Amino acid sequence: MKKNLGKADKVVRLLIALTVFSLFFLLDGNLRYLAVIGFVPLLTALVSICPLYSIFGISTCKRST
Repeated sequence: MKKNLGKADKVVRLLIALTVFSLFFLLDGNLRYLAVIGFVPLLTALVSICPLYSIFGISTCKRST
């Protein structure tokens, strides 16, 4: 697959992942396992590919001319 995430998009996704992971320590009971959702933005930031961006034809990468 072609990479479609730029640097700014990666940083935002990493910050979102860290924020969601912090829910593990802030929530009580079974709700704390909602923090697992943080793996989605973390994984997309690490591989620089967002499947939804691919479906809609969006890319935040700089164009090479």
